[in-house]
Parts: sequence; C-alpha cells; structure tokens
Amino acid sequence: AYNALEPAIDARTMDIHYNRHHQAYVNNLNKAVAGTPLATVPLEVILMGASRRGDAVRNNGGGHYNHTLFWEILSPTAARWPTGALADAVHQTFGSLDSLKALLNQAAATRFGSGWAWLYVGIDGRLAVTSSPNQDNPIMDVMPQRGIPILGIDVWEHAYYLKYQNKRGDYLAGIWDVLDWKAVEAKYEAALKDPLLRRIARDTWTELKDFHAVMAQTFHPAEEGDLGPVKARAAELAAQATRLKASVIPPGLPADGVSRSLEKLAVEAEALHKMVRKHKKDEAIRQAIFSLHDRFHEVMEECDH
Repeated sequence: AYNALEPAIDARTMDIHYNRHHQAYVNNLNKAVAGTPLATVPLEVILMGASRRGDAVRNNGGGHYNHTLFWEILSPTAARWPTGALADAVHQTFGSLDSLKALLNQAAATRFGSGWAWLYVGIDGRLAVTSSPNQDNPIMDVMPQRGIPILGIDVWEHAYYLKYQNKRGDYLAGIWDVLDWKAVEAKYEAALKDPLLRRIARDTWTELKDFHAVMAQTFHPAEEGDLGPVKARAAELAAQATRLKASVIPPGLPADGVSRSLEKLAVEAEALHKMVRKHKKDEAIRQAIFSLHDRFHEVMEECDH
C-alpha cells in the first residue's frame, strides 16, 4: 500500500514517486532503446557503458535501476540491523553500524542538488560508501568509485519534499526506520557472487581497454581481407601489449592466470610486429593477427574465470 511506509514516507509522496517519476524513467528508457541493439541488452550492461550511451539512456536507465533497488530495500517491517556476513563486513570496514549510517547520512546530506547516496560492493569485494549526481550509480563507467550497489538513498527532492520540504536531514533520519537490512544482506551476498563484479573490474582496467581498441581497429579490417591497418599499427599493438603486461591487474581478477596470458599476448604482439617489419607474406601476417585476437580473448576469459 502507498501508506505502508508512513510516517517515514507519506502515501502521496510514494504514489507520485512510484507512478510518475519512476514510471517516466521506464517509459523514456524504452523509448530511447526502441529499435536499437540496446533493446535486448541487460540493464546492468547498458549502465556499465553509460559514458557512451547518450543522456536519454544514461539518465533513464539509471533512474529505473536506482528506483527499483530503492523500493526493494524498504519495508514497513524492516529488519533494523544487518546479520551474518553483512554484519561482519560492516564491522570490519566501518567499525559499527552507527558509523556506517553516519557516513551514508553525510554522503546524502552533502550531495549538492539531486542524487543518491550508496553502500556498494567494490571490485575488491569490500564495502564502500559514495554518492552520485542525478541518476548515476557505481555500476557506471562515469563514476570514480565502481562496484555493485546494495543500498541506495534517493535524495532527489521529489523523494521527500511534500512531507519534509527542505529538511533533507529529517528525511534521512526517517529512512532508517524503513530500511530493511535483511534485503540489503541478500543483495550483499548476491553481489559477491555476481559475474558483473568482475566485468566492472575488467572495465576499470585502462590499459586493457586501450589494447582492445587497437585490436578491434586492426583485426576487424583483417577479417574482411584488409591488412592495411595491421601493417600500419603493428608497432602500436606491440607497444600496447607491453604496456598492458606491465600494468596493475585490478583487484578481484585472478592475477596469476591473467598475468600468464598477458605474457603470451605480449610475445605474440611483438612477433607480429617483427613479421610486418620484415615484410613477411600477407598470409603469415593474417594468421598472426588472428592468433593474437584469440590470445586476447583468452585474457578476457581468464578475467572472468
């Protein structure tokens, strides 16, 4: 019922927030992706590449994801304290539940304008607190701190203004009365097992993304029989592979397996460079770029292992 969370959240605010604001995000997201490949892509994957999606997809996709999470962690019969693994993680990271609440309240209170405060699982598997503007969230590549959110507090004025007016602090005090730690605990345990966490970790790896860009720009023309880009950029491929091998593997990824694959990648990229420099036959160069492409996918598979 819309009045189920009273007095923390009044029925009129809940009705407007859910039926107008959240519904608008859903409608506008569906409109933005209609007839495009994104129409069949999971929402989390869309959000990972938020910087490349355009404002309509980024804002409405974030709005839908964020509000869905928000509703799922609110309850009129909320568990008031975390238990189990989440309780252990809270105490290990923040010292106490009160300390965590204080950090979340601070993140929410100091977020200028509209936005969210988050408790999330970082790519290293540890809990962390951050805030975001508008409808951004830690999944997105526009955020400096990334991971999977498990608790979000909406601090857009439409979430509280009818009841609390400009008293955001009073709204934040009331939220804790309906914040269900049992639901947050379930999200915490799911996040630790979610392959998305490693995909986000991989997505934070700048050197990997830089190599991938050159790999795509040389391999795909080679698939069509055009070896010009490979020959022109073989030295760049080798340099990027060496840079990637020397880079720091993000936490949360299997370092040993990934490191071994990167060693092989760098060797093959340098071999391709030498073949181009010595003007080897096109067929040999074609086989080498195809082999390098396969080796790169081995690296990607090791990241997800």
